[in-house]
Amino acid sequence: MEADFWIERWQLNQIGFHQNEVNGFLRRHWPRLGLHSSDRVLVPLCGKSLDLLWLSQLGHEVVGVELSEKALRDFVAENALQAKVYDFHGLCAYHAENMTLLCADLFHMTPSHTEGVRGVYDRAALIALPPEMRLSYAELMQRLLPEGCVYLLVTMDYDQSRMDGPPFSVSDNEVKQLFAHAKSFEILESVDFERKGLKVREKTWLIRF
Repeated sequence: MEADFWIERWQLNQIGFHQNEVNGFLRRHWPRLGLHSSDRVLVPLCGKSLDLLWLSQLGHEVVGVELSEKALRDFVAENALQAKVYDFHGLCAYHAENMTLLCADLFHMTPSHTEGVRGVYDRAALIALPPEMRLSYAELMQRLLPEGCVYLLVTMDYDQSRMDGPPFSVSDNEVKQLFAHAKSFEILESVDFERKGLKVREKTWLIRF
């Protein structure tokens, strides 16, 4: 999707993808990553998710990335955070306690922005991208993440011919092809539900690099 698509969605407040509580998959499965509380974690396409606060309250230094400055301003205001804006390796960043929130195109990131990252939480990035962009995203993650990172990924699998994304359908095979360089894959949870009369299977993955 073009950057303008997401920026417009935020400007028009068309953010049905936003959750008003901490994600249940994250709560249940984050401990499985085996990270130390002080480890640095990356949250791509973070929006104004409360998951950011939850991770930071565990002690993690959280690096969030979001195209929409409105989303980040709303996150800071709605959670009464004291944040300062500064330049972080060439990208605009909001800094609050235990959080660095980049207002940037994810594809403009370099390893300097993810130095020391040990874990990734991706509920809204991979499934937000159409097929022609997902390989570029996976290749970017390979460049950005140090060896040994662990990755908590949420995907949706459904008949794409019956419903347009985002969120897009991403099959098990595609996950394994995209992250073929990973050392292991494990499906931690699989949940079926209906969306607009269509059966959707939502899965939580633990991927080790």
